[in-house]
Amino acid sequence: MAPEDRGRVIERLNEAVALLVERMDVRLIPEVGMNVVYALPDARGNEDVAAVLGRIVRLGEAVHPVGEVRFGASDHVARIVLTAMRFDPRIRSAANIRFSEALLPELDNLLFEVCSFDRTKEPPGVRTMDWGVASCCKEGVPDIIYDRGAMGKEPMIRVLGEDPVAVAQNILKLSNRIIYAQL
Repeated sequence: MAPEDRGRVIERLNEAVALLVERMDVRLIPEVGMNVVYALPDARGNEDVAAVLGRIVRLGEAVHPVGEVRFGASDHVARIVLTAMRFDPRIRSAANIRFSEALLPELDNLLFEVCSFDRTKEPPGVRTMDWGVASCCKEGVPDIIYDRGAMGKEPMIRVLGEDPVAVAQNILKLSNRIIYAQL
């Protein structure tokens, strides 16, 4: 992998993070924090996926990246994009945001392709993200994959796309719709 590819991935991801910091409604940040990732074209593992070190958190009323963007900084969201890439190698970016029933109609209004999975139906011995994301990607990778959580697991919406700026823009479209929503 050419070093310039790694540099372009980090640069584009920093651009996406800057958009989120500037314009995203902090209510979209889940309790566990959020992350946005961008994988190299031939990514095979977490070390090939750039993310925000320490995640993005809510700091008062501000969207706050805890650390810098670097490769290998995510496990959970990186697995989402690595699984999606097995079905469509063009889908190299993903982010997790807070789930709320109030957001579901807005996802439809924005004409996103949406899929969900039920964590209680997860087969034993598999990793949730691998199984859940794969179960939603059999006929193509949707824009949105969500679940309503399970015992000890926060419900979550995952936004997927070809590029982190496109993912950030989709999050901002949703963010613009929730100004008055009760999340």
